[in-house]
Amino acid sequence: MTDDDDNINTELFERMHRLRELRIEHRDLDDVIYRLSMDLYVDELQLRRLKKRKLMLKDQILRLESELIPDLNA
Repeated sequence: MTDDDDNINTELFERMHRLRELRIEHRDLDDVIYRLSMDLYVDELQLRRLKKRKLMLKDQILRLESELIPDLNA
């Protein structure tokens, strides 16, 4: 195994680890948003910010997933 292979494997592992972290954060935010939305006295601004954060996480997840999927046309 060459140094290039090691670098590629390390980079792949780091990306997959990051993807796992983003998914966990996204799922946790989903739970928080659901619970807050059940509260009659919810801070709407806070709720909007959490939803916006969740959407940003989703975009990051999709981007990373797209990078990890091999290009079938190559």
